[in-house]
Amino acid sequence: MKRNVCAHSFPLRTFLFSGGEALKGIFSQFPSSTARFNSASNGFQSSKMRFDSGFANNIKNVSDAVSLFREMVQMRPSPSVIEFTQLLNRLVEFKQYLVVISLFKEMCNSRIRVDDVTLSVVINSFCLVGRVDFAFSILGIFFKSGYCPSVITFSTLLRGLFSQNRVCDAQELFKKIVNEKLCEPTEVTYGIVIDGLCKIGNTSAAIKILRFMESGMCKPNVISYSTIIDNLCKDQMHDEALAFFKEMVGKGIAPDVVTYNSLIHGLCNIGKWEEAMKFFNEMLKFKLSPNVVTFSILIDGLCKEGKIEEAELIVKIMIQRGEKPDAVTYGALMDGYCLLGRIEEARGVFDRMLSLGVDPSIQTYNILINGYCKKKKIDAAMHLFREISQKGLISDIVTYNTILQGLFYVGRCVDAQELFNKMKKDGQKLNIYTHGIMLRGLTENGHIDEALSLLYMIENNEQHLSSSWYNVIIHGLCQHGKLDDARAIFNTLFLKGLDVDKITFNTMITGLCSRGLLKEATELITKMKENCCYPNEATYNIIVQGCLKGGEHADALMYLTEMDRRGFLLHVSTCTNILELLPSKGNDHILHKAIQNFNPIEKPTSC
Repeated sequence: MKRNVCAHSFPLRTFLFSGGEALKGIFSQFPSSTARFNSASNGFQSSKMRFDSGFANNIKNVSDAVSLFREMVQMRPSPSVIEFTQLLNRLVEFKQYLVVISLFKEMCNSRIRVDDVTLSVVINSFCLVGRVDFAFSILGIFFKSGYCPSVITFSTLLRGLFSQNRVCDAQELFKKIVNEKLCEPTEVTYGIVIDGLCKIGNTSAAIKILRFMESGMCKPNVISYSTIIDNLCKDQMHDEALAFFKEMVGKGIAPDVVTYNSLIHGLCNIGKWEEAMKFFNEMLKFKLSPNVVTFSILIDGLCKEGKIEEAELIVKIMIQRGEKPDAVTYGALMDGYCLLGRIEEARGVFDRMLSLGVDPSIQTYNILINGYCKKKKIDAAMHLFREISQKGLISDIVTYNTILQGLFYVGRCVDAQELFNKMKKDGQKLNIYTHGIMLRGLTENGHIDEALSLLYMIENNEQHLSSSWYNVIIHGLCQHGKLDDARAIFNTLFLKGLDVDKITFNTMITGLCSRGLLKEATELITKMKENCCYPNEATYNIIVQGCLKGGEHADALMYLTEMDRRGFLLHVSTCTNILELLPSKGNDHILHKAIQNFNPIEKPTSC
């Protein structure tokens, strides 16, 4: 499935952008980024340096580079463009892309000659700061100066376009490269295109690129195949992934660790352990050493299946083979213990990780905090929560949401409200789950008025409203006997243009049935159908129970007949109601048939 729309598109005629106009526009938006660097050389003896092939390697920091640049600009005769470009490349190694752009601006203002290599460095820097549009303007200077961009330059632009989700432009540029023979694409070029298409979920287009490679001089390699195999696994197209794997091996392309990791991960996710272990053993057979990612995948999969002892064994094997477990590995193990409710053992893994010198990540803290909250050990969770900042980490929205849920779980609504207010004060970006947790926590703990106040605040501040928030409020109002308020909110959903789903309808129908308002509940089922939101199994169980409790046995039998016709099953609570009626309605064949077809499934009747 495609996961991208072509946004922020710009025409590729920026190839022809005037060099002078381009530089004016670029430099007006990129002021000097070197002012914060002291011109003192910090002991760097730049003026005594010989400009040999490795001179740039002696530059140890950004201040040294800027200091040397200042001296180079003043030198007469001026150093060659090669030396200036080497200095810019050194800054790229320091990931100081804005400084590169700033120094390039100074070079242009000082009329220092630049060549195609210099321009390629600047194009790469613009792409890495997310300004691929300016990178294309530099490409215009390329053509105006009579230089021919290399395949590296075009590959850089392709990568920049994909990184900004300008997929249509990337595809257009690639077609232009191929059709107009702007350069000969390499394995790297094809790899960028295949990876970019896979990342937006367009695996079919990526496969077409791979097939196109097969028809040319540059054949697909292990990276091309592995990228597609990985994406097919993520899309749960495991048979297709395995077919590609066989095709790759059949063509004499040896799979690498990345290939095997993708397959093992995909198979673990669907519980195919025998096949996953077959590939793991195949790696060992071909003397291809599993890495920390391979082991972490296996450990995570085993833990999700509840096979914690087997997961611990994999950790031991991992260490024996010289692979050091990382925070991801230990996090998977901790999560496995938490899923089994063995929180103290999860804490033991956490302490083991620290004792071995592995720094915890925010994810490992979140796993342990969640485990404590589920066991209602909120004080232990809060202790870890406060410890996060002491470790130099920053709590993310998952951390806050987990703590909020834990506080509500043990009834500490005031503390939850205080934390929520602190989140807003500190500028923490709240998400749909944060609001849902607050609304559910307040309603379930009987704080209906506070929940309604929060809902109205959300309505005033949020651009995108979620029907799930209203489901929580409606359910809470119905449970606490405030049916009129629930009905009023329900009716406003249509005016707000929200998608009213089956959960919303079923929640409201449950509330109406609990008050014996069967006629209104029936009318709501009709409204469901009118809104193309067709009643499901839960809807029928709710209305049948309502009819039985309200003494409307004939209506209950009508709905039971319709349920049988549509292949819906009875829930346990519905069957219990029917069994209570059998002594007085023992001759009713529909009731008997309902019991015979009974296949109890535990589901909340409000779903």
